[in-house]
Amino acid sequence: MKIGFVCYPTFGGSGVVATELGKALAEKGHELHFITYSAPARMGSLKSNLFYHEVRVSDYPLFDYQPYELVLTSKMVEVTIAHDLDLLHVHYAIPHASAAIMARDILKAKGINVPVVTTLHGTDITLLGREPAFEPVIAHAINRSDAVTAVSESLRSDTLELFGVNRSIEVVNNFICARHFEKEADESFRQSIAPSGEPIIAHISNFRPVKRLHDVLEVFIRIRQKTAAKLLLVGDGPERSRIEKMAMTAGVDEDVICIGKIKNPVEPLLISDLFLLPSETESFGLAALEALAASVPVIASDSGGIPEVVEHGKSGYLAPVGDVQRMSDHALYLLQNPEEMSQFKRMAKDRSKDFQIEKILPNYEAIYQRLMFAFNTDVKS
Repeated sequence: MKIGFVCYPTFGGSGVVATELGKALAEKGHELHFITYSAPARMGSLKSNLFYHEVRVSDYPLFDYQPYELVLTSKMVEVTIAHDLDLLHVHYAIPHASAAIMARDILKAKGINVPVVTTLHGTDITLLGREPAFEPVIAHAINRSDAVTAVSESLRSDTLELFGVNRSIEVVNNFICARHFEKEADESFRQSIAPSGEPIIAHISNFRPVKRLHDVLEVFIRIRQKTAAKLLLVGDGPERSRIEKMAMTAGVDEDVICIGKIKNPVEPLLISDLFLLPSETESFGLAALEALAASVPVIASDSGGIPEVVEHGKSGYLAPVGDVQRMSDHALYLLQNPEEMSQFKRMAKDRSKDFQIEKILPNYEAIYQRLMFAFNTDVKS
């Protein structure tokens, strides 16, 4: 199949998942065309059946805000015609799905029938969906897509609750590529973070308020009162400076190491002992899944799709949003009981195997094949 992929090319969850999915499909022999404003961060080198098409927005003096959605639509039409694409798979409801619906209609007027698959990832529903200005467009894009998937049952339920959708939504979970975690931990890296062998507690995110970085720090402060430890913060965003100041005020700044954004989160996870994810909401919790794949137990809030990933009392512990005391108690229990910690590490790794890409990829291929058959049948009739 020849597939057009539209996604955000950043380090965010939707961009990472879309890029890894596209690469995996290309490895299976499908022809993949990424259509976005810059090369996806996780794409790597281009191969014979992996292509990238830049969506370039010119500086039109007429517009206060550049019309990316319109340029994206035109690019999808152009690439579909030039490369005879079989379908478009777009990640994120707006502007990607709404642009794809418009591109499909333009192509249909030219006698070209191309189905659109829309994958909902989270903030396009849980945040943008609560904005009245976006709700009609998102609902239209979902209803008019030929197939819609959500990365968790929680996100599917939120979508049905928030929007007047009148169609089915299939749950196809996020995934990990196991081979990315098949490497030894960098002991020199670990030594640089924890020179005295202290346990390392990690958090990876975009440092937005919804991630509750203040809870990450509060949990760590409670842990630090009972035992030596290091907090490794990976990422960047609007909450970073505030958290660094809070750490200084609390007197734990020497034990809080913020290394900023990195392309590959696997390396810091491989040297970590626990992972904290106390988010207000998570549509799935990809960072938690990546921690499990690195054999790192997760201490998290029980919000959104996290309970679908982290098994409470097995691969980690869950607590209500904002309950930093319970989270710190769970963390201390594992840190102070080496045998339990070892068992949780094994169960974390085992849990991640349920989400390996080899198990998830066939679900998308089945959706593609179903749509291809339906569209070909409609054209012939």
